Amino acid sequence: MTFLQAFIIAVIEGLTEFLPVSSTGHMILADSLLKVKNPEFTKTFEIVIQLGAIFSVVLLYRKRFLKSLSIYLKLAVAFLPTGIIGVMAYKTIKTYLFNPLTVSLSLIVGGVLLILLDRWSKKEKTVYADLEDIGYVAAFKIGLIQCLSMVPGVSRAAATIFGGVYAGFNRSQAAEFSFLLAVPTMMAAAGYDLIKEKDNIHSDDFSLLVFGGLVAFVVAILAIKAFIAFLNKYGFKHFGYYRILLGVAFLIFAYTTGLELKA
Repeated sequence: MTFLQAFIIAVIEGLTEFLPVSSTGHMILADSLLKVKNPEFTKTFEIVIQLGAIFSVVLLYRKRFLKSLSIYLKLAVAFLPTGIIGVMAYKTIKTYLFNPLTVSLSLIVGGVLLILLDRWSKKEKTVYADLEDIGYVAAFKIGLIQCLSMVPGVSRAAATIFGGVYAGFNRSQAAEFSFLLAVPTMMAAAGYDLIKEKDNIHSDDFSLLVFGGLVAFVVAILAIKAFIAFLNKYGFKHFGYYRILLGVAFLIFAYTTGLELKA
């Protein structure tokens, strides 16, 4: 992987990590188009640089994290299903699902669901005055729905936002809870991947990891602010249209050019 390729992938990560469009899916499609070498390190790179995006949430929502202990407990409960299933399914997911075909199909299906969610959430008002008011059972259910995002292309943000609206949040609350839940989820994913793949990471690779993380951090700060403003004004449907268009376009492109869809 070159620094130019690392920069492009990190920008994609920062832009898409907190949008309901699947950052992992976008990076897998980008890998295919950029013809990035060393696929094993590339998969690790794409997981680890998500830490940069996660630190942007810590910075932007630092007051929320310092507000009370309750939010930590709710996030811990929501993270639990993903933590358990993630450890059990890690190898299978990374071996068989990290490919453009899975991503493209997941983007299309997820896009349809986002359009339906947009119509449903227009009529829904929040049942919670604050994020901390959500119950433990509801938080756990959001965590269960988040597990679907282990399939590349589904989108962790889309899954948790869908779960948040289902649990009673309004659109902006569901998005904020999704941002906060990303912190333990992605820190655990990145840490676990580093431990599992430590023998495949060479000293020269660390500079790429740090560089990619910094780029993702800066871009994600801008993306989060823009997303909240866009969401409040336009809702989810445009993200759904985008997902469907991207998934279909990539399948057509791959078919017409002979691009390999399965890794």
